[in-house]
Amino acid sequence: MARKIIAALSDSTVFLREWIANPQRTGAVAPSSPQLGAAMARWLPRDAESYVLELGPGTGAVTDALLKYGLREDRLIAIEHNANLARLLRKRFPRAQIIAGDAWHLDRLLRDLPEPVASVGAVISSLPLLNFKLEEAEKLAQKIRSVLDPHGNWVQYSYRIHKRRLRGSSTFRLRASKIVWFNLPPARVSVFQK
Repeated sequence: MARKIIAALSDSTVFLREWIANPQRTGAVAPSSPQLGAAMARWLPRDAESYVLELGPGTGAVTDALLKYGLREDRLIAIEHNANLARLLRKRFPRAQIIAGDAWHLDRLLRDLPEPVASVGAVISSLPLLNFKLEEAEKLAQKIRSVLDPHGNWVQYSYRIHKRRLRGSSTFRLRASKIVWFNLPPARVSVFQK
């Protein structure tokens, strides 16, 4: 138990330091709660061979939940813009493919992997879409659409908890939406399909 508390404090310290350095890109002042991670992880693909693309994993709080819910680490591809956080994630998840890069280039980054990946069974996103212009969010959504399997899920959370559609989601069908109150701050998890 003491190890978990120390790890959580360490992650929070790293996260806060990175947020101070670039609040526009980090988007939150604290890592996601286990409850938020679980609410996102329940939408993993049923096919154990499917790849899952995580966007903006930060310190890996949601990543931990994905693995606890059965995602094989070797089927995880994560794109983290912050190089410091990407290094931390590579140490923590050595069998995953952690890419230090821009999520808006996700199609190219997936093609450039040693074994290129054409499609994924789910996109799990912690990106702060509200921090970006509408046209940027739409561009990202089209990239997500291009790599998502036909029945795959795009799982996105937002701190704006009202039920309006998220930026970029206009060409997707809303499958589910849930507020996670046990998070700092509370967040809405929305699940979209093509």
